[in-house]
Amino acid sequence: MRIGYARVSTQEQNLELQTDALKAAGCERIFTEKASGAQRDRPELTAALGHLRAGDALVVWRLDRLARSLKQLIETVEALAQRGIGFVSLTEAIDTSSTGGRLVFQIFGALAEFERGIIRERTLAGLSAAKAQGRVGGRPPALKPDDLVAARELLSDPSITVDEVAARLGVASSTLYRHLPGGRHGLAGC
Repeated sequence: MRIGYARVSTQEQNLELQTDALKAAGCERIFTEKASGAQRDRPELTAALGHLRAGDALVVWRLDRLARSLKQLIETVEALAQRGIGFVSLTEAIDTSSTGGRLVFQIFGALAEFERGIIRERTLAGLSAAKAQGRVGGRPPALKPDDLVAARELLSDPSITVDEVAARLGVASSTLYRHLPGGRHGLAGC
């Protein structure tokens, strides 16, 4: 069975071009959606994926109708393949039930992996350059040295709880414990 999925990004756009193409391609059921591809929660796509059974094929008009990124597209098609479900994109003439279609998808997978590797290399190079210039990445510490001094002073008073100290400093208790392992008992002389 061929199951179609059509999507447009806005309410003003028309699904007719896609649904006509999906009907012509022999889709017995078509799920339609008006939602941005960036949205992870697409109920009609979820319904279409749930409707598919081994031996079926998910058919889309164009690759970008199914997924926003190449990585997301490959993950979706691989998940379909694991369930014994084919994938067809009409515009790009890809059909993963054929040897040629699987080859095209393997090339896409290799390109996606290459892209991830390039991004990782650039990120590491950027971090190294920043470190060489004396810049440190990451979030600023939640507690400054003066805050830690104040926390130690407050914790030396047994009538003040760790939760109260954390509240006064505007941080979570877990943050205080991370900076002062053992809390009150971890302080020297307590």
